[in-house]
Amino acid sequence: MKLEGKCAVVTGAGSGIGRAIAHCFALEGAHVTAVGRNAGKLEQTREQAGEASSRIFPHAADVADRAGVEKLIESVEKKIGPVDILVNNAGVNVPRRTMADVSAEDFEKMVRINLTGAFHCIQAVLPGMRARGGGLIINVSSIAGVRASVLAGAGYSASKFGLSALSLTTGMEEGENGIRSCLICPGEVNTPLIDDRLVVPSAEKRAVMLQPEDLAQAALLIATLHPRATIPEMIITPTNYRFC
Repeated sequence: MKLEGKCAVVTGAGSGIGRAIAHCFALEGAHVTAVGRNAGKLEQTREQAGEASSRIFPHAADVADRAGVEKLIESVEKKIGPVDILVNNAGVNVPRRTMADVSAEDFEKMVRINLTGAFHCIQAVLPGMRARGGGLIINVSSIAGVRASVLAGAGYSASKFGLSALSLTTGMEEGENGIRSCLICPGEVNTPLIDDRLVVPSAEKRAVMLQPEDLAQAALLIATLHPRATIPEMIITPTNYRFC
């Protein structure tokens, strides 16, 4: 097992990419705390892990709540052990996402969860990682965090650009402490987030998108690199997407 004995925290683990990463890491031997706002979905994540279900520990929390995040990490460190890997995957979008249509409340919601939530989680694990001289932070951003996207919308793009900057700067600052901060920027992924679009793609279109397990394999690659090596930024897209 490639991650045997590792302690990982995965946010947004109630479905989609987060669930796939939690399953993948647990199957490779990691003890995974699956974080999300919906306790029922987190329990499904645990149940669907099969032989690895005993290594998944659901923990309901809202990453936008700083006090809740601090309690989360304190609980993990007390019950499981020091956090070796943090995966910031929690993210939301909204149906009405153009500048003309997006509400101030929805804009702030996206920034609060997609960006500020990751900030809270990073700050919560950094002291322990610094003390141990190492650790890995994986931030799941988006192609919309590399190139502004009308499809993704102004608020989502802004929050993901912010997450990209946060991840890269953290890596620059903390590399000397043995801490790696790695950014994954996927193109379209077939997750429940797609259902938030005003026009939901067909099954045929969803089939050629990236699938959650593709992102799980990307995260596993990063997590299994020797600590001397890091991937500051990874862009992964569907094969039929032109990135140039």
